[in-house]
Amino acid sequence: MNKKKLIPVIMAGGSGSRLWPLSRTHYPKQFIPLVNNDSMLQNTINRLDKLSKGQPIVICNNEHRFMVAEQLRELDVKNATIILEPIGRNTAPAIALAAFQAISDGQDPLLLVLAADHVITNEHAFVDSVNNAVVAAENGMLVTFGIVPTHPETGYGYIKQADLLDNGFFAVEAFVEKPDFKTAQHYLKQGTYSWNSGMFLFKASAYLSELKKYNSSVFDICQAAISLSYTDLDFIRISQELFSQCPDDSIDYAVMEKTDKAVVIPMDAGWSDVGSWSALWDVHEKDGSGNATRGDVILDSTSNSYVYAQNKLVAAVGVDNLVIVETKDAVLVANKDKVQDVKNIVNHLKQQKRSEYRQHREIFRPWGKHDQVAEGDRYHVKKIVVRPGEKTATQIHYHRAEHWIVVSGTAKVINNDETYLITENQSTYIPVGAAHSFENPGKVNLELIEVRTGSYLAEDDIERIGTDGEGY
Repeated sequence: MNKKKLIPVIMAGGSGSRLWPLSRTHYPKQFIPLVNNDSMLQNTINRLDKLSKGQPIVICNNEHRFMVAEQLRELDVKNATIILEPIGRNTAPAIALAAFQAISDGQDPLLLVLAADHVITNEHAFVDSVNNAVVAAENGMLVTFGIVPTHPETGYGYIKQADLLDNGFFAVEAFVEKPDFKTAQHYLKQGTYSWNSGMFLFKASAYLSELKKYNSSVFDICQAAISLSYTDLDFIRISQELFSQCPDDSIDYAVMEKTDKAVVIPMDAGWSDVGSWSALWDVHEKDGSGNATRGDVILDSTSNSYVYAQNKLVAAVGVDNLVIVETKDAVLVANKDKVQDVKNIVNHLKQQKRSEYRQHREIFRPWGKHDQVAEGDRYHVKKIVVRPGEKTATQIHYHRAEHWIVVSGTAKVINNDETYLITENQSTYIPVGAAHSFENPGKVNLELIEVRTGSYLAEDDIERIGTDGEGY
């Protein structure tokens, strides 16, 4: 039997709050380097290197599209398909969009469905499990990977396996919701339960056939959405009006709990969904006192703690079982046993309409990024980085003037009717009401300092002219 083409489908949506202050709505954990120098999304792609595969399909929401594109570019991943969900509708519709897209050229590939924000420490075991699952998937089964449990975990759903079918596969008897601790202990003792990883392997047509059988609304709407989709730069956009009518259903609820084609293969690969700071501590290397650290950290008489320093030196003395996380605009200190309650802090920030739940000081744009350095009543100071060949939109501000000082590289500036270059240690002035933009015509990053002055400095004082770039 000739093996079908395997296409990774990477779910990169979501905006988890349990890893605040590092993970935020506009910069969630899948785009953050949590366990090494690559982001979680990049690690997900990298661990596929030993599999025979085609280019991935990545599904994300609109506001994260440029982060996805940039992180793929950093890995030199070309020709990936990036589908933009205009609104979150859970995993069953997202996978359906990918499946319809995958068969649109007349092929019927195997889809390896993965979350972008999971950790797998034993990548060889992961690859072996996927390769072992190929035969069942080629035969029309819907394969789910059940993680061999290591302890009575109450934060995961479980899969109860039934009869051994063939080659290490088991029939699925039931999908079980997150248990209490006593029930989780029972599951672990039984030996027939595994953690529900949310990873799957199946033919695109097999998934769509079962989806049509058990949830025709999702099938019909996603089929129509893909048929009316269009390409915008590197992205595939679908109709928000149409997709918003789609039921909000998980793949487990919509298909896997109902189909008679579900099988589970156990996977023992050091898997974690890194759903909390304590889970991140679990998967990190630790010193002799049980501490896991990242960044500029000094510890004394400290044990069993997780300390993350993003921007400053963080020192801890005489503490135990703590999580300490420092970012440019927030510091979290929590008992490691209470980190599930970090979401309560996020809810407080939302209620107070503070920006810290939503975005970092450093904000990514399609052309680069900017970082707020200082602000006062009548001034804001930002550091701006523009990638080679990129430019901002031409725009006008009616309440503020801007001074730009080039720190590194060369800027091509449009200032009303003038176009000119400024380079390192040079500056320019943009008066109120001037139509302006800047571009990096060089081969290295353009870094500049922007000083805004005026009576009103908020981001909504902007009028964009044309569609030649994106503002900031």
